Amino acid sequence: MNPIDPARTLLGRSRTVPGPPRRVLITGAGSGLGLALAESWAQRGWNVLLTDRDGEAVERAAERIAAAPSRHTAGEAVAERITAAGHGPLPEPRIAAITLDVTDEDDWTAAREWVVEKWGGLDVIVNNAGVATGGRMDATSMEDWRWIIDINLLGVVQGCRTFIPLMKEQGSGHIVNTASLAGLLAPPMMSSYNVVKSGVIALSETLRFELAPYGINTSVICPNFFKTNLADSMRTPDPAMSRAIDKLVAKSTTTADTIAEQVVYAVDEGKFLVLTDRDGKIAWFVRRFVPGLYRSKAAQAGRRLKASTEKYPAPTDATTSGTS
Repeated sequence: MNPIDPARTLLGRSRTVPGPPRRVLITGAGSGLGLALAESWAQRGWNVLLTDRDGEAVERAAERIAAAPSRHTAGEAVAERITAAGHGPLPEPRIAAITLDVTDEDDWTAAREWVVEKWGGLDVIVNNAGVATGGRMDATSMEDWRWIIDINLLGVVQGCRTFIPLMKEQGSGHIVNTASLAGLLAPPMMSSYNVVKSGVIALSETLRFELAPYGINTSVICPNFFKTNLADSMRTPDPAMSRAIDKLVAKSTTTADTIAEQVVYAVDEGKFLVLTDRDGKIAWFVRRFVPGLYRSKAAQAGRRLKASTEKYPAPTDATTSGTS
């Protein structure tokens, strides 16, 4: 990876001059945004390692990407230009998949060993794997709290801890963490989800300044609701909340492919905060600069959700898990 341009850091981004295709590892790449990112970078000629807890799904995804004509046409053309420019042949395999449970430290160690052995290093890691929870604070079980913290927050922490030493040795790298607009806005009845996504944003901002002196960029993705299968993994004790999330996802016109394009651009430009749609950008602007209006809208949302959920009694046993 090329050196960071320090002149651009004051603008919130540290652009790198485009160079040869790079090496990227993506978690949660068996479907959704992770898969869309893998497809986008593969089409640009990058070396892509897809990882997912579902080993069979991620193997199928990698095979499909590797066989895609569009990937072959674009990727091989780029590879030929890079070799002709004197950068040498690209490492193999170009597209690969391994099973990786982001809560398993041994899986992370194996992933690091894989990229060092096969590629000699890693340029971009995308900590994208995640699950969802929602519902009233008093109805959400501690089991569900621990579940989402282990995956959505500590999974990201483990990914960063695994590859930061390697990137420091290289003197370059880029960490991309998938958070959520919920981590910026903290909407009602999503306490556990808000907490972990806010944590990912805080971690990313910490690393942004901590790692810049080592030539390592950081980006954090904060998408609004978009068409994905994240709701399939959702745990909630409130059926009304589940239906509300389904409606918001179905209503969205934003796709994983659209977000992937923005993330690829953000990595090219060294952009830190990635807000993925107009409504999300407006909501974040209102929260920051018109806080009174934001509080009023959030209070209205809380009242609506109260009316829709209070017909369902909260579980009396605090250890009871929500449905998934």
